[in-house]
Amino acid sequence: MRRLLKFVLFCCACASFGAHAQTRDIGGRGELLDRIAVVVNDGVVLQSQIDAQVTIVAARLKDQGTPLPAPSVLKQQITERLILQEIQLQRAQKLGLRVTDEALNNALRDVAVQNKIEFSRLPDALAREGIVYSEYREQIRREMTLSLLRQRDVYSHIYVSPRELDQFVTKQAADKTGRVEYDVSHILLTLPEAASPGQLEQVEKHAGEIYQRAKNGEDFGQLAVANSQAQSALERGAIGWRKGNELPSFMADVVATLQPGEVAAPVRTPSGFHIIRLNAQRNDTQPLLVEQIHARHILIKTNELQDDETVRGRLQIIRDRIASSADDFGAIAKAVSEDPGSATEGGDLGWTSPSTFVPDFETALGKLDENEISQPFHTQYGWHIAQMLGKRTQDMSSDERKRKAFEQIRASKADEETELWLRRLRDEAFVDYRS
Repeated sequence: MRRLLKFVLFCCACASFGAHAQTRDIGGRGELLDRIAVVVNDGVVLQSQIDAQVTIVAARLKDQGTPLPAPSVLKQQITERLILQEIQLQRAQKLGLRVTDEALNNALRDVAVQNKIEFSRLPDALAREGIVYSEYREQIRREMTLSLLRQRDVYSHIYVSPRELDQFVTKQAADKTGRVEYDVSHILLTLPEAASPGQLEQVEKHAGEIYQRAKNGEDFGQLAVANSQAQSALERGAIGWRKGNELPSFMADVVATLQPGEVAAPVRTPSGFHIIRLNAQRNDTQPLLVEQIHARHILIKTNELQDDETVRGRLQIIRDRIASSADDFGAIAKAVSEDPGSATEGGDLGWTSPSTFVPDFETALGKLDENEISQPFHTQYGWHIAQMLGKRTQDMSSDERKRKAFEQIRASKADEETELWLRRLRDEAFVDYRS
């Protein structure tokens, strides 16, 4: 519980300070409790935000056994990350991107499920970790807002042509190396969009020096924390495990030539110079099998005229009539179900993976035998009864293979596009350091 909550908190805390922060009150003796460290467009980054993040990141690096860089270097890395997050949050606000309370509650329910506690007990669980629930909610909301912004500004503009998709699927079927997974770390030294020859030479020289230090045995993670300008810098440069075709193409070409533990010479891309280390590799030889279920349901929502007990009782009557063969499930679903996606199909949800559904719905279906109808149960969408029509283990269909291929191609392009997008936002922003 503690580890997951702290992990989620760290991911979100980085985004939690961006939106229109204010200085704290000054006490009666005139003691300064906070101050503006950086002005970012029409917002600010406070010194307290930087100090808080320094404490969090330093503790995490210490737990990982990573020697801490000089305090000034760690402070600079964190300050730049907070500046970028403030810029993104300002852009999201201008675009009107907003995470609804319903979407936020769904995300928090997922946290509760992962920690195997009831949603209603989440505030108490967080309090035991020293986390204020209201602040935690806003941290999650801001992280979700940043995700929406990146979907809009980056992912939605990544184009995968039909020809590219077909070629990828064909190559993947013929090439067994597509199943090789790589654990990769990297260091990025960025270049301005219109870098002068002098700037290019300076960054290239710096990249070469870092490469030699890494090649000579210096800790790569520590070098990343101290020097990298990638979003993964404070994670020791770690990208994590990915299949070769999920990596950016330039990175996939490099790691294919490396042995675990080796570092490649700097590679130049539009975003700058990359120094890449292959930490480990493994073969994914598991068959592409998917557990699927076929179910149908009836959904009825509460309203001003029907409370929970009324709706539950109504569904109980419907359920008992269907079970006694007096009524047809599909016909009733078409007539009364309030699920716009399945009502016209008689409540039929088709063959799908159980994990597609929200946790409460998945749990209810998991208790059913074939053709069994559930008792009324509640989810965030309302009250349901569901019938299990069948279960199967299915080899990936052509459509599923193409869907996963599309995601892999897009993921391979997204890292580089995200770095370029962030660099453009940073270059266009007004940033005034006050300390």
